[in-house]
Amino acid sequence: MESNPQKATHQQTRDYNQRLVLQTIFDRGEISRADVARLTGLTRTTVSQAVGALLDLKLVKEIGQGASTGGKTPILLNVSHHGRNLIGVDLSSDEFSGAIVDLRGNVRYRLSLPLDGRQGQDALDLAYELIDALQVRVTSPLLGIGVGVPGVINPAQGSSVHWAVNLRWLDLPLRDLLQKRYQAPVYVANDSQVAALAESFFGKHRHRNLIVIKVGRGVGAGIVIDGQLWKGENFGAGEIGHVRVMEGGPRCNCGHYGCLEALVSTAAIIQRARAAAKAERTTRLRVKGKTLDALTFDDVVNANAENDPTARAVVLETGKYLGIAVANLIGALNIQHLFIGDYGAQFGQPLLDKVRATAQECALNTLTKNTVIELSEMGAESVILGASALLLNYELGINALR
Repeated sequence: MESNPQKATHQQTRDYNQRLVLQTIFDRGEISRADVARLTGLTRTTVSQAVGALLDLKLVKEIGQGASTGGKTPILLNVSHHGRNLIGVDLSSDEFSGAIVDLRGNVRYRLSLPLDGRQGQDALDLAYELIDALQVRVTSPLLGIGVGVPGVINPAQGSSVHWAVNLRWLDLPLRDLLQKRYQAPVYVANDSQVAALAESFFGKHRHRNLIVIKVGRGVGAGIVIDGQLWKGENFGAGEIGHVRVMEGGPRCNCGHYGCLEALVSTAAIIQRARAAAKAERTTRLRVKGKTLDALTFDDVVNANAENDPTARAVVLETGKYLGIAVANLIGALNIQHLFIGDYGAQFGQPLLDKVRATAQECALNTLTKNTVIELSEMGAESVILGASALLLNYELGINALR
Protein backbone atom coordinates (compact mmCIF):
# COMPACT_ATOMS: atom_id res chain seq x y z
CA MET A 1 0.00 0.00 0.00
CA GLU A 2 1.31 3.43 -0.94
CA SER A 3 2.11 5.62 2.05
CA ASN A 4 0.45 8.97 2.55
CA PRO A 5 3.08 11.57 3.63
CA GLN A 6 0.40 14.16 4.45
CA LYS A 7 -1.42 11.75 6.77
CA ALA A 8 1.85 10.85 8.45
CA THR A 9 2.57 14.54 8.97
CA HIS A 10 -0.83 15.09 10.57
CA GLN A 11 -0.28 12.14 12.88
CA GLN A 12 3.16 13.42 13.83
CA THR A 13 1.66 16.81 14.61
CA ARG A 14 -1.03 15.25 16.81
CA ASP A 15 1.59 13.17 18.61
CA TYR A 16 3.76 16.24 19.16
CA ASN A 17 0.84 18.29 20.50
CA GLN A 18 -0.24 15.45 22.76
CA ARG A 19 3.25 15.13 24.24
CA LEU A 20 3.52 18.88 24.69
CA VAL A 21 0.21 18.96 26.54
CA LEU A 22 1.21 16.01 28.72
CA GLN A 23 4.57 17.64 29.50
CA THR A 24 2.81 20.85 30.52
CA ILE A 25 0.32 19.06 32.78
CA PHE A 26 3.17 17.04 34.30
CA ASP A 27 5.20 20.20 35.00
CA ARG A 28 2.38 22.29 36.42
CA GLY A 29 0.46 19.67 38.36
CA GLU A 30 -3.12 20.93 38.66
CA ILE A 31 -3.94 23.01 35.59
CA SER A 32 -6.94 23.88 33.43
CA ARG A 33 -7.26 23.37 29.69
CA ALA A 34 -7.26 27.13 29.18
CA ASP A 35 -3.98 27.52 31.05
CA VAL A 36 -2.45 24.67 29.05
CA ALA A 37 -3.42 26.52 25.87
CA ARG A 38 -1.95 29.77 27.20
CA LEU A 39 1.35 28.15 28.22
CA THR A 40 1.82 26.06 25.07
CA GLY A 41 0.51 28.50 22.50
CA LEU A 42 -1.81 25.83 21.11
CA THR A 43 -5.42 26.60 20.28
CA ARG A 44 -8.07 25.60 22.79
CA THR A 45 -9.50 23.16 20.25
CA THR A 46 -6.13 21.48 19.79
CA VAL A 47 -5.63 21.28 23.57
CA SER A 48 -9.12 19.86 24.04
CA GLN A 49 -8.41 17.14 21.45
CA ALA A 50 -5.05 16.28 23.03
CA VAL A 51 -6.55 16.17 26.52
CA GLY A 52 -9.36 13.94 25.28
CA ALA A 53 -6.81 11.48 23.90
CA LEU A 54 -4.80 11.56 27.13
CA LEU A 55 -7.97 10.95 29.18
CA ASP A 56 -8.79 7.95 26.99
CA LEU A 57 -5.27 6.62 27.53
CA LYS A 58 -5.69 7.14 31.29
CA LEU A 59 -2.51 9.21 31.39
CA VAL A 60 -4.40 12.30 32.59
CA LYS A 61 -7.41 12.68 34.85
CA GLU A 62 -9.85 15.43 35.79
CA ILE A 63 -9.53 16.21 39.49
CA GLY A 64 -12.24 18.78 40.15
CA GLN A 65 -13.07 22.42 39.66
CA GLY A 66 -10.65 25.30 39.91
CA ALA A 67 -11.28 28.87 41.00
CA SER A 68 -13.52 30.89 38.70
CA THR A 69 -12.16 34.10 37.20
CA GLY A 70 -15.58 35.37 36.22
CA GLY A 71 -16.41 32.94 33.44
CA LYS A 72 -17.13 29.25 33.37
CA THR A 73 -15.59 27.36 36.29
CA PRO A 74 -12.55 25.47 34.88
CA ILE A 75 -12.00 21.75 35.29
CA LEU A 76 -8.50 21.01 36.57
CA LEU A 77 -6.28 18.31 35.10
CA ASN A 78 -3.44 16.30 36.57
CA VAL A 79 -1.30 13.36 35.52
CA SER A 80 -2.86 10.06 36.55
CA HIS A 81 -0.12 8.68 38.79
CA HIS A 82 -1.39 5.13 38.41
CA GLY A 83 -2.08 5.37 34.69
CA ARG A 84 1.04 3.37 33.95
CA ASN A 85 3.54 1.26 35.88
CA LEU A 86 7.23 1.58 35.17
CA ILE A 87 9.86 -0.99 36.12
CA GLY A 88 13.16 0.57 37.12
CA VAL A 89 16.15 -1.72 37.63
CA ASP A 90 19.54 -1.15 39.25
CA LEU A 91 22.24 -3.71 38.36
CA SER A 92 25.14 -1.71 39.78
CA SER A 93 25.39 -2.94 43.36
CA ASP A 94 26.09 -6.06 45.40
CA GLU A 95 22.33 -6.52 45.21
CA PHE A 96 20.32 -6.38 42.02
CA SER A 97 17.40 -4.08 42.86
CA GLY A 98 14.26 -3.05 41.09
CA ALA A 99 10.96 -1.35 41.72
CA ILE A 100 7.54 -0.68 40.29
CA VAL A 101 7.28 3.09 39.96
CA ASP A 102 4.31 5.28 39.09
CA LEU A 103 4.27 8.23 36.70
CA ARG A 104 5.33 10.63 39.46
CA GLY A 105 8.36 8.62 40.52
CA ASN A 106 6.75 7.11 43.60
CA VAL A 107 8.04 3.63 44.39
CA ARG A 108 5.07 1.28 44.78
CA TYR A 109 6.92 -1.99 45.26
CA ARG A 110 10.64 -2.72 45.68
CA LEU A 111 12.67 -5.92 45.55
CA SER A 112 16.37 -6.75 45.95
CA LEU A 113 18.21 -9.99 45.28
CA PRO A 114 21.79 -10.59 46.51
CA LEU A 115 24.35 -10.88 43.73
CA ASP A 116 26.63 -13.13 45.82
CA GLY A 117 29.53 -12.75 43.42
CA ARG A 118 27.64 -13.90 40.31
CA GLN A 119 29.12 -12.89 36.99
CA GLY A 120 28.46 -13.54 33.31
CA GLN A 121 25.42 -15.68 32.52
CA ASP A 122 24.71 -16.27 36.21
CA ALA A 123 24.38 -12.52 36.77
CA LEU A 124 22.13 -12.22 33.72
CA ASP A 125 19.91 -15.02 35.06
CA LEU A 126 19.60 -13.13 38.35
CA ALA A 127 18.49 -10.01 36.44
CA TYR A 128 15.81 -12.12 34.75
CA GLU A 129 14.71 -13.48 38.12
CA LEU A 130 14.41 -9.94 39.50
CA ILE A 131 12.39 -8.58 36.58
CA ASP A 132 10.20 -11.69 36.47
CA ALA A 133 9.28 -11.11 40.12
CA LEU A 134 8.54 -7.44 39.50
CA GLN A 135 6.47 -8.09 36.41
CA VAL A 136 3.92 -10.19 38.28
CA ARG A 137 3.35 -7.27 40.71
CA VAL A 138 2.41 -4.78 37.98
CA THR A 139 -1.10 -3.39 38.54
CA SER A 140 -1.42 -0.93 35.62
CA PRO A 141 -0.40 -1.09 31.96
CA LEU A 142 3.40 -1.41 31.80
CA LEU A 143 5.10 1.56 30.16
CA GLY A 144 8.39 -0.29 29.90
CA ILE A 145 11.58 -1.34 31.67
CA GLY A 146 14.47 1.01 32.40
CA VAL A 147 17.81 -0.44 33.45
CA GLY A 148 20.92 1.12 34.97
CA VAL A 149 24.06 -0.95 34.41
CA PRO A 150 27.69 -0.32 35.33
CA GLY A 151 30.18 0.05 32.49
CA VAL A 152 30.20 1.37 28.94
CA ILE A 153 26.79 1.18 27.24
CA ASN A 154 26.75 1.53 23.46
CA PRO A 155 23.37 2.76 22.16
CA ALA A 156 24.67 2.51 18.60
CA GLN A 157 24.69 -1.27 19.09
CA GLY A 158 21.21 -1.52 20.59
CA SER A 159 22.29 -0.43 24.08
CA SER A 160 24.63 -3.38 24.39
CA VAL A 161 26.82 -3.53 27.48
CA HIS A 162 30.22 -3.09 25.87
CA TRP A 163 32.18 -3.73 29.05
CA ALA A 164 30.95 -4.08 32.63
CA VAL A 165 34.09 -4.96 34.58
CA ASN A 166 32.55 -6.27 37.80
CA LEU A 167 29.88 -8.35 36.06
CA ARG A 168 32.19 -9.67 33.34
CA TRP A 169 29.72 -8.65 30.65
CA LEU A 170 31.37 -7.95 27.31
CA ASP A 171 29.26 -6.85 24.31
CA LEU A 172 26.13 -8.22 25.96
CA PRO A 173 22.99 -7.20 23.95
CA LEU A 174 21.04 -6.59 27.15
CA ARG A 175 18.27 -4.44 25.69
CA ASP A 176 17.54 -6.92 22.90
CA LEU A 177 17.50 -9.84 25.34
CA LEU A 178 15.09 -8.06 27.70
CA GLN A 179 12.79 -6.84 24.93
CA LYS A 180 12.52 -10.34 23.52
CA ARG A 181 11.81 -11.85 26.95
CA TYR A 182 9.31 -9.27 28.23
CA GLN A 183 7.79 -7.90 25.01
CA ALA A 184 7.96 -4.35 26.34
CA PRO A 185 9.99 -1.22 25.60
CA VAL A 186 13.41 -1.43 27.27
CA TYR A 187 16.00 1.31 27.79
CA VAL A 188 19.49 0.58 29.12
CA ALA A 189 21.99 3.20 30.26
CA ASN A 190 25.06 3.54 32.46
CA ASP A 191 24.15 3.54 36.16
CA SER A 192 25.99 6.80 36.94
CA GLN A 193 24.34 8.51 34.00
CA VAL A 194 20.85 7.54 35.13
CA ALA A 195 21.75 8.63 38.68
CA ALA A 196 22.42 12.06 37.18
CA LEU A 197 19.04 11.86 35.45
CA ALA A 198 17.39 11.15 38.79
CA GLU A 199 19.12 14.10 40.44
CA SER A 200 18.11 16.42 37.62
CA PHE A 201 14.53 15.20 37.36
CA PHE A 202 13.50 14.19 40.87
CA GLY A 203 16.00 16.13 43.00
CA LYS A 204 15.10 19.22 45.00
CA HIS A 205 16.98 21.55 42.68
CA ARG A 206 16.95 20.99 38.96
CA HIS A 207 20.15 22.15 37.29
CA ARG A 208 20.90 22.23 33.57
CA ASN A 209 24.53 21.47 34.38
CA LEU A 210 25.49 18.97 37.07
CA ILE A 211 27.70 16.01 37.88
CA VAL A 212 26.81 13.09 40.14
CA ILE A 213 29.66 10.90 41.38
CA LYS A 214 28.14 7.56 42.24
CA VAL A 215 30.09 5.62 44.87
CA GLY A 216 29.09 2.00 45.32
CA ARG A 217 30.30 -1.37 44.12
CA GLY A 218 31.75 0.62 41.25
CA VAL A 219 32.52 4.32 40.89
CA GLY A 220 31.49 6.59 38.04
CA ALA A 221 30.23 10.05 37.17
CA GLY A 222 27.03 11.06 35.43
CA ILE A 223 27.44 14.35 33.58
CA VAL A 224 24.64 16.67 32.48
CA ILE A 225 25.65 19.59 30.25
CA ASP A 226 23.13 22.17 29.06
CA GLY A 227 20.26 19.88 29.93
CA GLN A 228 21.65 16.86 28.08
CA LEU A 229 23.41 13.73 29.28
CA TRP A 230 26.99 13.81 28.08
CA LYS A 231 27.91 10.25 27.11
CA GLY A 232 31.14 10.90 25.22
CA GLU A 233 32.00 10.06 21.64
CA ASN A 234 32.58 6.42 22.56
CA PHE A 235 29.87 6.42 25.27
CA GLY A 236 32.37 6.20 28.13
CA ALA A 237 32.15 9.72 29.57
CA GLY A 238 32.24 9.64 33.36
CA GLU A 239 34.24 6.41 33.70
CA ILE A 240 36.37 8.08 36.37
CA GLY A 241 36.47 4.91 38.47
CA HIS A 242 39.18 3.56 36.21
CA VAL A 243 41.46 6.58 36.28
CA ARG A 244 44.58 6.38 38.45
CA VAL A 245 44.61 8.64 41.50
CA MET A 246 47.34 6.86 43.49
CA GLU A 247 50.72 5.80 42.13
CA GLY A 248 51.49 2.23 43.16
CA GLY A 249 48.00 1.77 44.58
CA PRO A 250 45.99 -1.44 44.89
CA ARG A 251 45.07 -3.50 41.86
CA CYS A 252 41.70 -2.69 40.32
CA ASN A 253 39.28 -5.15 38.75
CA CYS A 254 40.05 -3.53 35.39
CA GLY A 255 43.65 -4.77 35.68
CA HIS A 256 45.31 -1.42 36.39
CA TYR A 257 46.67 -0.16 39.72
CA GLY A 258 45.69 2.81 41.86
CA CYS A 259 42.33 3.44 40.16
CA LEU A 260 39.77 5.55 42.00
CA GLU A 261 37.42 2.55 42.19
CA ALA A 262 40.13 0.44 43.85
CA LEU A 263 40.33 3.07 46.60
CA VAL A 264 36.78 4.33 47.22
CA SER A 265 34.37 1.58 46.17
CA THR A 266 32.41 -0.07 48.97
CA ALA A 267 34.69 -3.13 48.81
CA ALA A 268 37.81 -0.95 49.03
CA ILE A 269 36.42 0.97 52.00
CA ILE A 270 35.57 -2.26 53.83
CA GLN A 271 39.04 -3.64 53.12
CA ARG A 272 40.75 -0.52 54.52
CA ALA A 273 38.45 -0.55 57.56
CA ARG A 274 39.32 -4.16 58.33
CA ALA A 275 43.03 -3.43 58.04
CA ALA A 276 42.71 -0.39 60.31
CA ALA A 277 40.68 -2.33 62.89
CA LYS A 278 43.34 -5.02 63.11
CA ALA A 279 45.77 -2.39 64.40
CA GLU A 280 43.34 -0.73 66.82
CA ARG A 281 41.65 -2.91 69.43
CA THR A 282 39.34 -0.23 70.87
CA THR A 283 37.72 0.87 67.64
CA ARG A 284 33.95 0.57 67.14
CA LEU A 285 34.79 -1.21 63.90
CA ARG A 286 35.27 -4.25 66.12
CA VAL A 287 31.59 -5.13 66.31
CA LYS A 288 30.61 -7.41 69.16
CA GLY A 289 29.84 -10.91 67.98
CA LYS A 290 31.50 -10.37 64.60
CA THR A 291 34.87 -11.25 63.19
CA LEU A 292 36.67 -8.55 61.21
CA ASP A 293 36.14 -10.66 58.09
CA ALA A 294 32.39 -10.21 58.64
CA LEU A 295 32.67 -6.40 58.83
CA THR A 296 30.17 -4.72 56.50
CA PHE A 297 29.87 -1.32 54.89
CA ASP A 298 27.02 -0.47 57.28
CA ASP A 299 29.38 -1.17 60.20
CA VAL A 300 31.79 1.43 58.82
CA VAL A 301 28.95 3.93 58.36
CA ASN A 302 27.74 3.38 61.91
CA ALA A 303 31.20 3.67 63.44
CA ASN A 304 31.81 6.90 61.52
CA ALA A 305 28.46 8.28 62.73
CA GLU A 306 29.58 7.50 66.31
CA ASN A 307 32.75 9.56 65.72
CA ASP A 308 35.04 6.56 65.99
CA PRO A 309 38.56 7.86 65.15
CA THR A 310 39.60 4.74 63.22
CA ALA A 311 36.49 4.73 61.07
CA ARG A 312 36.72 8.48 60.60
CA ALA A 313 40.29 8.12 59.29
CA VAL A 314 39.04 5.63 56.68
CA VAL A 315 36.28 8.03 55.67
CA LEU A 316 38.65 10.98 55.39
CA GLU A 317 41.04 8.99 53.22
CA THR A 318 38.09 8.11 51.00
CA GLY A 319 37.17 11.81 50.85
CA LYS A 320 40.72 12.70 49.83
CA TYR A 321 40.70 10.43 46.79
CA LEU A 322 37.21 11.55 45.82
CA GLY A 323 38.36 15.16 46.19
CA ILE A 324 41.17 14.55 43.72
CA ALA A 325 38.65 13.18 41.22
CA VAL A 326 36.34 16.13 41.85
CA ALA A 327 39.19 18.58 41.27
CA ASN A 328 39.89 17.02 37.88
CA LEU A 329 36.22 17.20 36.91
CA ILE A 330 36.06 20.84 37.97
CA GLY A 331 39.17 21.67 35.97
CA ALA A 332 38.00 19.78 32.89
CA LEU A 333 34.32 20.76 32.81
CA ASN A 334 33.87 23.76 35.13
CA ILE A 335 30.39 22.58 36.16
CA GLN A 336 29.15 24.40 39.26
CA HIS A 337 26.88 21.77 40.83
CA LEU A 338 28.42 18.46 41.84
CA PHE A 339 26.90 15.73 44.01
CA ILE A 340 28.38 12.74 45.84
CA GLY A 341 25.78 9.99 45.65
CA ASP A 342 24.81 6.41 46.45
CA TYR A 343 26.76 4.75 49.28
CA GLY A 344 29.28 7.59 49.48
CA ALA A 345 26.60 9.99 50.68
CA GLN A 346 26.05 7.84 53.78
CA PHE A 347 29.27 9.15 55.33
CA GLY A 348 27.73 12.59 55.67
CA GLN A 349 29.42 15.85 56.50
CA PRO A 350 32.91 14.49 57.39
CA LEU A 351 33.31 13.02 53.92
CA LEU A 352 31.83 16.09 52.25
CA ASP A 353 34.15 18.46 54.12
CA LYS A 354 37.19 16.42 53.07
CA VAL A 355 36.08 16.28 49.44
CA ARG A 356 35.58 20.05 49.39
CA ALA A 357 38.93 20.76 51.08
CA THR A 358 40.86 18.43 48.77
CA ALA A 359 39.19 19.83 45.66
CA GLN A 360 40.17 23.34 46.75
CA GLU A 361 43.76 22.21 47.26
CA CYS A 362 43.97 20.43 43.90
CA ALA A 363 42.13 22.72 41.50
CA LEU A 364 42.23 26.38 40.50
CA ASN A 365 40.70 28.54 43.22
CA THR A 366 38.89 30.68 40.66
CA LEU A 367 36.90 27.61 39.68
CA THR A 368 36.46 25.85 43.03
CA LYS A 369 35.12 28.92 44.86
CA ASN A 370 32.14 28.96 42.49
CA THR A 371 31.53 25.21 42.63
CA VAL A 372 28.83 23.81 44.91
CA ILE A 373 29.68 20.31 46.12
CA GLU A 374 26.88 18.54 47.99
CA LEU A 375 25.72 15.10 49.08
CA SER A 376 22.93 13.70 46.95
CA GLU A 377 19.66 13.11 48.79
CA MET A 378 18.39 10.58 46.26
CA GLY A 379 19.57 7.64 48.38
CA ALA A 380 19.52 4.02 47.27
CA GLU A 381 16.75 4.68 44.73
CA SER A 382 18.78 6.96 42.45
CA VAL A 383 19.44 4.43 39.69
CA ILE A 384 15.92 2.99 39.86
CA LEU A 385 14.39 6.46 39.57
CA GLY A 386 16.82 7.51 36.86
CA ALA A 387 16.00 4.40 34.85
CA SER A 388 12.31 5.26 35.26
CA ALA A 389 13.03 8.77 33.99
CA LEU A 390 14.38 7.20 30.79
CA LEU A 391 10.96 5.67 30.20
CA LEU A 392 9.12 8.93 30.89
CA ASN A 393 11.41 10.67 28.45
CA TYR A 394 11.42 8.25 25.54
CA GLU A 395 7.96 6.71 25.82
CA LEU A 396 5.85 9.73 26.86
CA GLY A 397 7.97 12.70 25.82
CA ILE A 398 8.23 13.94 29.40
CA ASN A 399 11.71 15.36 29.19
CA ALA A 400 13.73 14.47 32.26
CA LEU A 401 16.30 17.15 31.44
CA ARG A 402 14.28 20.25 30.73
